[in-house]
Amino acid sequence: MYCGSPVGTVAANDPGDKQPLNYDQVFIRDFVPSALAFLLRGEGEIVRNFLLHTLQLQSWEKTVDCYSPGQGLMPASFKVRTVPLDGNKFEEVLDPDFGESAIGRVAPVDSGLWWIILLRAYGKITGDYTLQERVDVQTGIKLILNLCLTDGFDMFPSLLVTDGSCMIDRRMGIHGHPLEIQALFYSALRCSREMLTVNDGSKNLVRAINNRLSALSFHIREYYWVDLKKINEIYRYKTEEYSMDATNKFNIYPEQIPSWLMDWIPEEGGYLIGNLQPGHMDFRFFTLGNLCPWSYHNGGSWPTLLWQFTLACIKMGRLELAQKAVALAEKKLAVDRWPEYYDTRTGKFIGKQSRLYQTWTIAGSWHQKFS
Repeated sequence: MYCGSPVGTVAANDPGDKQPLNYDQVFIRDFVPSALAFLLRGEGEIVRNFLLHTLQLQSWEKTVDCYSPGQGLMPASFKVRTVPLDGNKFEEVLDPDFGESAIGRVAPVDSGLWWIILLRAYGKITGDYTLQERVDVQTGIKLILNLCLTDGFDMFPSLLVTDGSCMIDRRMGIHGHPLEIQALFYSALRCSREMLTVNDGSKNLVRAINNRLSALSFHIREYYWVDLKKINEIYRYKTEEYSMDATNKFNIYPEQIPSWLMDWIPEEGGYLIGNLQPGHMDFRFFTLGNLCPWSYHNGGSWPTLLWQFTLACIKMGRLELAQKAVALAEKKLAVDRWPEYYDTRTGKFIGKQSRLYQTWTIAGSWHQKFS
């Protein structure tokens, strides 16, 4: 609650946790599954408040060692603090974290992209399009897009990010162009194109969005998709090619193909790899992971994936799959007190650092019920 109004949900609410660290804060990405659950229940006020208050935080001064990042940067999280005033009075303030307190001091790339996606979802579900039409909201969208579409030294249409700049602020081995960020980037661009008011001040930005969407779509489909035939081509790649006609455009070394891949990939079909950049191809199916195998956000054994799976099933008309998954998961999640994530290859152990009563775990199980 902030000034008497709901503004979000904390990341976790474990009554037995004596050191909540930053889990008592409202995270942009963590609130998305909760926000969608609220919207599906017809409770749009908390989502509207969240969108507007985080928009106000976007313009706050953010500095790390005398350096200020881009103006369009959204915070990773915020916390409601009570500040004492004169005369035994108190004032509630929002205290944002733009990465100043994060492990590794990495700025959150995904926060702004999630904010745009949630803004569109709010309008679609509630029918209230006045929010996205506000001048301050339109400005916020433009600031995020300007930050993402700024020209740099990169040769690819995909978004270049540092390690740990999405989902978890620690070493995960996903520096470069991780698929997770590209999917969010693509979705945010499409949402922005739909919501932006086209006028003389925005037509160049809309043109840039269209150009980037076309290039990004081709890039992901052409270079991230692998099947057995493509992997065999990579296996026979020559390296250090120098020409416009090079087959191995990213100078990928065949030795990067992991041993487990040949036993895992089917004869028919394929998948989008986790990451691609010069000299490096990450073949992991889930890039939501770090360098500790099958532990702490690796391999997809996270309850937060449940809401994404449910929404995908709804979109594809396969609701029975979501119902089966939720029915199986709920039995275990409730007994285990709604943990943040699981460890081991089969996800049978509650994670070593897993918080209990994790909000996204609870919200993930709501989606199937309210959809």
